[in-house]
Amino acid sequence: MKTMSHPGWLLIVIGLLIVGTGIVWLLFPSIPWLGKLPGDINVDSGNFHFYFPVVTCILLSVLLTGVLWVVRFFSR
Repeated sequence: MKTMSHPGWLLIVIGLLIVGTGIVWLLFPSIPWLGKLPGDINVDSGNFHFYFPVVTCILLSVLLTGVLWVVRFFSR
């Protein structure tokens, strides 16, 4: 049995990702361009407000996919 296949390693990696996210959130509480990219849907009509960050979601998805691909590539 390989050591890295133990479920405890998955919990450690998830914990490190959460800690890393928290540190970035503390150091950069508001990234000015994140959520305001061209293509994000923003509708203001009277007292109705709808916002859906389509392009931001796609960008974050591509970045996370790349990071996970690199982690999986080096874990083999």
